[in-house]
Amino acid sequence: MSTRMSGQAHHAIDLWLPDLGRFAPDHPLRSLLRKADPLTAGPRGYMDGLAARFEWHGSLPAGALTRELIAGDAGEGTWLCADPSWVQPDLNGARLLACGQMQLSMDEAVALAEPLLPLFTEAGMTLWVSSPDHWHVRLPPNTATPDFAAPEQALGEDLYYHLPQGPEGRSWRILLNEAQVILHQHPFNAERRQRGLPPVNHLWLWGGGVLPGAVHAAYRQVIGDDLLLAALASQARVDCLPRTELTVSAALPGALIDLQDLPVDDIAARWMPSLLSLARQHPVQLSFASGERWLHRSWHRLRFWRGSGP
Repeated sequence: MSTRMSGQAHHAIDLWLPDLGRFAPDHPLRSLLRKADPLTAGPRGYMDGLAARFEWHGSLPAGALTRELIAGDAGEGTWLCADPSWVQPDLNGARLLACGQMQLSMDEAVALAEPLLPLFTEAGMTLWVSSPDHWHVRLPPNTATPDFAAPEQALGEDLYYHLPQGPEGRSWRILLNEAQVILHQHPFNAERRQRGLPPVNHLWLWGGGVLPGAVHAAYRQVIGDDLLLAALASQARVDCLPRTELTVSAALPGALIDLQDLPVDDIAARWMPSLLSLARQHPVQLSFASGERWLHRSWHRLRFWRGSGP
């Protein structure tokens, strides 16, 4: 069960930002922090950040949510995300280095998935290429799914520690191993290596479950490009707009602006004019993915004596 975010988010514009430590002392965002008031710490990381901003019952069924957003046919079925991924072998095992951002076209994704279809059919499942970087598996009714780790939890870590364990996980380990062999041998991956791109040699299964009966949010509007964020907003019946200079500049209190996936240099170069304009007009909560939170009100710009700080 998720818990809704506490604090000032629904009275202010909630600006979801990368980890605070990524912002250099001379980053222009620091000018807002120096004049803002600190709040109690908030959630850390992407998954906890979503869970704090939306409310639903049970674990997060990312597969059903994103399938419903993309294809509109999740229904009452049980779904898993099966995102195309890159796993790199090393001396001690293999590590997940990329997931769901493999720069595939739809034709390439369909070609990669084609030899995998009989494998999943034999296991009683159906593999769907919902979009180039987001694939899904539909499971038979009442199928129990392991507690697969979200990509955020596993990136850079040894694959072994995130595979389903025990006798009940054996069939899943076999399925994943066979899928990895098929993808490794796919001629398309040889072409990718020639182009200097990493292979697509694994499917990352995660986010199993059915659509939640209800999703709630304290926001009036969400601005961002993240698929799962948009899926939650859709289920909560909250408008989700693409992230552009226009939509960010027009945000009002009660909006969530998602920038936490961006490099801080991009924020400085492209987004700071809009953010500084917002801060002159409205209360803005600066919510960092590392948990720190500050509240900046429009009159805080008059705090000229605050010349140094975070």
